[in-house]
Amino acid sequence: MSQINDIPADIMPGWEIGIIGAGDMGVLYAHKFSQAGYQYVPNHYTVVRGSLYESCDSGWRVLEDGFAVSRRSDLIIYSVEAVNIDAVVKEYATKVGAVVAGQTSVKEPEIKAFDKYLPDDVHVVTCHSLHGPNVDTDGQPLVIIRHRSDDAHYEAAVRIFKSLRSQMVFLDYKQHDRITADTQAATHLCYLSLGSAWKLQGYYPWENPQFIGGIDNIKISITLRIYSSKYHVYAGLAIMNPAAKIQIRHYVEALKTLYTLMIGGKHEEFTDLVYKAADFVFGKARGKKQILLSDNLLDRYSLSQVPKDRRLPNSQLSLLATVVCWYQMGTNPYDSLICQTPPFRLWLGIVECLFCNAELLKESVETALNDRYTQAADLMFYTAVT
Repeated sequence: MSQINDIPADIMPGWEIGIIGAGDMGVLYAHKFSQAGYQYVPNHYTVVRGSLYESCDSGWRVLEDGFAVSRRSDLIIYSVEAVNIDAVVKEYATKVGAVVAGQTSVKEPEIKAFDKYLPDDVHVVTCHSLHGPNVDTDGQPLVIIRHRSDDAHYEAAVRIFKSLRSQMVFLDYKQHDRITADTQAATHLCYLSLGSAWKLQGYYPWENPQFIGGIDNIKISITLRIYSSKYHVYAGLAIMNPAAKIQIRHYVEALKTLYTLMIGGKHEEFTDLVYKAADFVFGKARGKKQILLSDNLLDRYSLSQVPKDRRLPNSQLSLLATVVCWYQMGTNPYDSLICQTPPFRLWLGIVECLFCNAELLKESVETALNDRYTQAADLMFYTAVT
């Protein structure tokens, strides 16, 4: 990771930054570049111009269309959905010698579009901020991908991106897609499926005594966060990222295996699989491990009005399947923290809380194997995932 430095905007006098796409992330970038002193941020793409003008900083110049942006800008950032990146890049010509970047959350379709439509005299130094538009860029992970560029244009682009004051991580696009699949694809599948399961059962989880306590507080909060976000973010990650399909397939298979053992009365096999996975991911001395989150801390944040002493045991099947998935894939989740998102760090934190607490893990395993009510409820989650 690079250090966060203050880079004055006059290092590259005369450079203009063009953002094709005035969605939430495009507007966030425009604000940050304007605050850093870059004077002209042309910005347009299928947007209600009145609302865009209302949010403009004094340094913005809103142009009519992407042609006007791309023909004059020295750094052009495509801030569009992954599903639309091919069509948008195809439509607009690009200034000779410009640097082009994209903000899509999956890079393979973006890079293919750049290689297909951009001339050889255009440099490609793309990026991905690993957070949403409601999170300030300061200190957050920012992936920088040098796909094709000479040293001078690459260094100029990096200097501009440093004005976001993010923690920069330098990868190639295949590494990016693999790590984002590891950190996001199964995370989103898990929590979208939890929401579906709660809906199928007809209750709000914070009203159910099985969902009281630190771990479940976070599960509920992440689920609500994901459901409140725009669909195209998760659709791009899950549908267009080849690495995500592998991750999702393994998560589904891990869940199928566990649930089949649960309802089949295979107590020894179920327990053996869970503890082998725990040893692989967290080590045999996991009870002494310093974890990211503590259950006492998480208890402070709850939507539930049900007293904690009325809590009922929970199998935590979604989290058991997570660790079995990592075990079967041979994945170390800590390697992916270089590109962590807030939901992934929370997810890993609550998985640690479960697996590094011997008493809580034993309770979850016994509940999964012996509690018929829990098995019926977990059927809804199993159905939603598969």
